[in-house]
This record gives sequence, structure tokens and C-alpha cells, in this order.
Amino acid sequence: MATLFLTRRDVRGLLDMRDVINAVEQALSDWATGKAIMPPKAYLVLDKGDIRAMPAAAAGGAGMKWANVHPGNRALGLPTVMAVLVYNDPATGYPLAIMDATEITAYRTGAASAIASKYLARRDARTLGLVGAGRQAYTQLQAHVELFAFESVRVFDISRAAVDRLIESFPGHPLQASAIEEAAASDIVCTLTTATRPVVKREWVVPGSHINAIGADAAGKQELDPAILRESIVVVDDLRQASGGGEINVPLREGLFRSEDVYGTLGEVIAGLKPGRTDDAAATVFDSTGVAVEDIATAELVYRRAAERGGFLSLDFVEE
Repeated sequence: MATLFLTRRDVRGLLDMRDVINAVEQALSDWATGKAIMPPKAYLVLDKGDIRAMPAAAAGGAGMKWANVHPGNRALGLPTVMAVLVYNDPATGYPLAIMDATEITAYRTGAASAIASKYLARRDARTLGLVGAGRQAYTQLQAHVELFAFESVRVFDISRAAVDRLIESFPGHPLQASAIEEAAASDIVCTLTTATRPVVKREWVVPGSHINAIGADAAGKQELDPAILRESIVVVDDLRQASGGGEINVPLREGLFRSEDVYGTLGEVIAGLKPGRTDDAAATVFDSTGVAVEDIATAELVYRRAAERGGFLSLDFVEE
């Protein structure tokens, strides 16, 4: 047997957002119904960032993603988030592939948000607000336009250059630079910052809106006014992760929100164990921390396509 080695460029060329959405949706449903396995994420906290170990078995495969978040990397010409994933044969444990997972992380995160919007946003949603125009904004937009026809996409970032780059990258789509208040007043809002204090105020959020809270992915991070959480139907990807490092982590610690107030998991909603949106006037929030079943389901797509296409670097990794 041979192990495939797939670079970031290789992986990017093997990913298709529509297929990732379908794979992630199925993986989350499988996890909610006991058909997928995922131990808790483990954090290695370092001076200038952290590295996370994320194992799971889903979609017929198993493996672990080893991912970092280092906010100071931009100044060094490196991505803030990088990742490597080992994809194993669940029957033997053989390492079928070692692949860059930076693009997998970006794609599956965008896909999970679009899936959340599918179940939690109003069906007549026509405006999308992006609070933050970094790398994740690209895949959030890619995923959402697969499922929604927007009349307007409002983009805010403290860097106008980042906003302009995003707009230029999506010709033919109704993107416009906006103030943060305008972006936050959209039918669907994706918050994509590294903030440790709320950047979206309660008074900006319109009735019936849906928010995908993406940026808070470690202890101490938060993007939303806690009042938004108290007045919304809150869905998480994983309550353990969300409580420790998701959007709800700071409000929980400060007594401004209770874990009992979480409505349920996105997987439960997808699987039909709990209904999604039932009231067009209600505000909803998806607290996304990123779960390993999403990564493994996406890696399975990448591996299968790479094996079918051929021509990638490989070697017998366990040769004696």
C-alpha cells in the first residue's frame, strides 16, 4: 500500500464547495445519530498561539487534524490558520494520506455555516453580511451562494484593502463595502473576526435574522453582544467546544448566558431530532467552533478524488 502526500495546492484543486456542503451535512447528521465518532478537541496552548488535535471517524474514514491558530502570523507572511491531516483506513489504521488541511478547514467551515443558514435562516433571506473580509470570508461566501440567491452582500472589515480584494474576487456578485452596522443588519450575518470583545451590537441586528458566529474559536474570544445570545435561538456544533472556546464561552463565564439556554446542536437539527426555524420573527445564532467530523468527511472527498485521478506523490510509509 502507498500513502498519498497532498500539498495545499493539490487539495485546493480537489475541493468542490457543493460536494463539501453535502459531505459536511451528512457527517453532522451521522454524528448526531451515533454513526460517527469524535472525541473532544485537545488544545496545546503556546506563547503566540495554539495548536489543536482533532480526531474523528466519519464517512467511512478516520483520522486526525493537527491545526494551529497564530494571530501574529500575518506579519511573518504566513497564514493565521494552518493544518495537516492524517487520513487512515479505519479497518487497518494504515495512513492512506497525509494532506494539507488549511483549505479543508476553510471549506468545511464555510460549508457548516451555509448548512446552518439553510436550516435556521428565513427562507426569503436576500441579504448577507460579512463582518470580516479575511480568508474565511471567501469560503463563507462561496458556500452561501450555493444555497441562496442574494440581492446584496454587505462586507465590512477594518482593512478597506481586504474588502476591496474580496469584492474583486467575486465579479458578478452583488458585493458592496459597508459599515459594520449595515453588515450586521443583514438577513444572514457571518462574523469572521479574531475579536475578544463584542463587535456586533444588539441594536444593529434585525428581527428574524440569522447569525453564524465563526470567529470565537478559543477561550476569551467573542464577537457578539451577549444580549443577542439571550434573545436568540442558539445552536452549537458541539456544546463542549462552544462552552470552552466558542461564542458562548465568555458570556457563560460571566453569568450572562446559561448552557441550558442552548437549543441544541446543528447535527440534531439536520437529523430532524429538533426542528429548525419555525418562527420568521425569531433571531437565530449558530455558534461554530469547527468539529473534526467535518474535516474527516471533507478529507474523504479529497482522498477519493486524488486516488481516482492519480499522479500525486506517494510512498510506502510503513516500509521496513
